[in-house]
Amino acid sequence: MAEQPFTHQQLFNLKLETIEQKLMEYYQETQNGTMTIKLLLALRVRYQLGAKEFALVLQDLVRYLFMNTKATKTMKQFFWYFVDYFETSELRILGLKLNPVRKFIEKTKSLIKSAAKIFQNDTDSEAT
Repeated sequence: MAEQPFTHQQLFNLKLETIEQKLMEYYQETQNGTMTIKLLLALRVRYQLGAKEFALVLQDLVRYLFMNTKATKTMKQFFWYFVDYFETSELRILGLKLNPVRKFIEKTKSLIKSAAKIFQNDTDSEAT
């Protein structure tokens, strides 16, 4: 199957059942979670434009991708567009998965280092 299974016309004109079937086949064949999430995001746009039947399109696939696969840059970038697919308790877990503690620790270290430099500069100027 091609890298992208749909043209932009198809994404906005095909029936829900057809898109669901083709998108599931595409993911099962390629295991390309990044492209799948981008396609699902396009379907979220279609929903926002008034196609109410696309409200929680392929909810099981979205939940599987975010909960059971490795976090990717695309997942981190577009996660908040899929918040209504998850329960509140799951959102906390996904927040930790997509924004690991390591980043928090690195930011904290840099803040402490900059504060230490300021403190050191203040004590050096008082000593003179």
